[in-house]
Amino acid sequence: MLDALGFLTVAGRSRPPTRRVLVWFGPAGALIGAALGLLWWGAANVWPAPVAAAIVMAADLGITGLLHIDGLADSADGLLPHLDRERRLAVMATPDVGAFGVAVVAAVLLLRFAALASTDPDGWKAIAFLAATWCAARAAMAVTMSTVRYARDTGLASSFLGAPAAVPIAAAVPFLALAAARGVGGVVAIVAGIGAGALVVAFAARRLGGFTGDVLGAAGVITETVALVVMSARW
Repeated sequence: MLDALGFLTVAGRSRPPTRRVLVWFGPAGALIGAALGLLWWGAANVWPAPVAAAIVMAADLGITGLLHIDGLADSADGLLPHLDRERRLAVMATPDVGAFGVAVVAAVLLLRFAALASTDPDGWKAIAFLAATWCAARAAMAVTMSTVRYARDTGLASSFLGAPAAVPIAAAVPFLALAAARGVGGVVAIVAGIGAGALVVAFAARRLGGFTGDVLGAAGVITETVALVVMSARW
């Protein structure tokens, strides 16, 4: 668990990752989501809903060190323009951000903010739902690394390749069940989020022949965002 938190958050990221860490991706995501849910609930009792939503978003970016949102920006720059495969991979490897990345990140952050600001963080249900959502996003990353071809010859994600997919799924199931705290809407939101993340991976596989670390980050952010937006619907 500590190694997974070290890789997925700003705490102890210097430790080299191994495939054994994948089993803890889902539980680590659940812990992060639960912390954010608790913060959301507490902030909403002190500040107006938009301020509470902004605080949660800022905390999420701080905890993850912008790791996943950076992957979203790089993936948008590499996957959306009309480029050949090698050029896409090269663009995604550069540290700068282009117009596609800026536009996609801005749209996603706006959606996340609107979803949080328009939803009542009703105590433990909010904590449970965010725990399930963040768990789903990271468990999906683990499954992707276990089942989809890696698009690069070498890279950080290559340390995880070869692990069985069933293990991280099994470890995540108890935390995914927390979505039921918000009823049918919560379950539908998680399923929709996982489906959206899978579409990101499928799109990347079509254009790159597999996934990259940036694609994993993008898929995770999209999973969370779609789940939050569906959760905020008037069920």
